[in-house]
Amino acid sequence: MISMNSYLNAYVDRRMQAVVDEWDLSTRADLSDLVNRLDALEQEIPKCAAFEKSAADRLTGLEARAKKLKRRA
Repeated sequence: MISMNSYLNAYVDRRMQAVVDEWDLSTRADLSDLVNRLDALEQEIPKCAAFEKSAADRLTGLEARAKKLKRRA
């Protein structure tokens, strides 16, 4: 008779891809280029910060213009 461990191991082996997909687990292939992906993200941070500052400055200017227009009306 097959032991419970052998049965469970065989079941997991057969269903591993479904388990990975269902639980949204990372695989070795996903992790193999993790450092490269993190480096790319870290390089985008200064660009995002610069855009955020530019957008905030522009919004401040637009708000000032809107106040001037509001006073005229």
